[in-house]
Amino acid sequence: MEQSSKIPVVSKKVIVPFILITSLFALWGFANDITNPMVSAFKKVLELNNTQASWVQMAFYGGYFTMAFPAAMFIKKYSYKKGVLFGLLLYGIGALLFYPAAAFEAFGFFLAALYILTFGLAFLETTANPFILAMGDPRTATRRLNLAQAFNPVGALSGLFVAQTFILGSLQSDDLDTEGNPIYDTLTESAKSVIRTADLMVIRDPYVILGLFVLFMMILIALVKMPESKETSSDSIKKSLSRLFENKRFVGGVFAQMFYVGAQIMCWTYIYQYAETLGVDNQSAVSYAYMALGLFLAGRWIGTYMLKFFNSGKLLMYFAFGAIGFTLGAIFIQGFMGLYSLVGISFCMSVMFPTIYGIALTDVGDDAKYGAAFLVMAIVGGAIMPVLQGAMLDIGGTGYSDVQILGVPEVNFSFVLPLVCFVVVAWYGNQTSKMTAGSAL
Repeated sequence: MEQSSKIPVVSKKVIVPFILITSLFALWGFANDITNPMVSAFKKVLELNNTQASWVQMAFYGGYFTMAFPAAMFIKKYSYKKGVLFGLLLYGIGALLFYPAAAFEAFGFFLAALYILTFGLAFLETTANPFILAMGDPRTATRRLNLAQAFNPVGALSGLFVAQTFILGSLQSDDLDTEGNPIYDTLTESAKSVIRTADLMVIRDPYVILGLFVLFMMILIALVKMPESKETSSDSIKKSLSRLFENKRFVGGVFAQMFYVGAQIMCWTYIYQYAETLGVDNQSAVSYAYMALGLFLAGRWIGTYMLKFFNSGKLLMYFAFGAIGFTLGAIFIQGFMGLYSLVGISFCMSVMFPTIYGIALTDVGDDAKYGAAFLVMAIVGGAIMPVLQGAMLDIGGTGYSDVQILGVPEVNFSFVLPLVCFVVVAWYGNQTSKMTAGSAL
């Protein structure tokens, strides 16, 4: 096993650019986790069913799929820095569009705003991930990306805090009567209209503030000199794509990433619905999401350290096995122990995204810019899978325990979808560990 511990993960000459680009990982983590609770929030405010509400995730993660490859072409023609700046501009515009969306009180307008916001995130992720990989020695590239990605859950925790403190805790449509029944359902249409207007403004304001902050970051990064990797190839897109799709490790990584992201978003989106069946309201359920992200953050740091000594494919496989075990617990253990199993999945998910990313782009050279686009497009798994899970939850009605499947409520059984996803990730980890046997990637 090759030891790379003496090689600096980040050299001093690029420390400031590294910090600024790493801050973007926190910034899109914030967007992800302020948005996850919005599936449940929009469902109640706008009186949607589970499938309709899941379109929040379809719009959010669908934007990644739409814009990732155009982003790769943009940074190939211009530069990583310009890709970051354009991504921040789109991110800011999308967030600010929540203002008119709330004024029109149109769910479709909110979805459009999220779609544009994630155009920006697609640019940022397509740019920032390979940018971090390129900021130093290739032998420490996966460790460097895991280090940068470790700040993603810091932003995610901040997003959850804002969602709990300033959104979920202030929604009148979530209020219950003394018997624990929703008051909103019993109101006249005119009374609902007043609450709907107030609640949509509550949802709007944090996004507008976020948009202004993102534009501030855009100005800050524009003023700082960034390193740029030198192109060593002038090959056409066709040749680059041909090389990439002949690379089994890369192709497998795209599929593994799609299934992983789908699993992550399902586990983090439907933790609220799972908790609700146990009598936990949305605002209180954020505490369990905090636990999940805390474990996710701890796992990122522990996993980054372990990559100094373990083959990255094997580490990925071991963490996937852990996720499979916890998911089985979430499905078949009813009550709060099942909820804690669902929370525990996050520790095992922690290393998956950056490790799959790093493995897939190993030794692809200048093709990494296009390769990064496909790995970001794979985030579309987060758009498709939650909709499938939402449809599964609607089998017996809009509730979460309307029917029993294999002896458990449908909300428990629906986590069979993440289970399948983790099996795919474990397979990829096993296959790539054989490709890189005897080395630490």
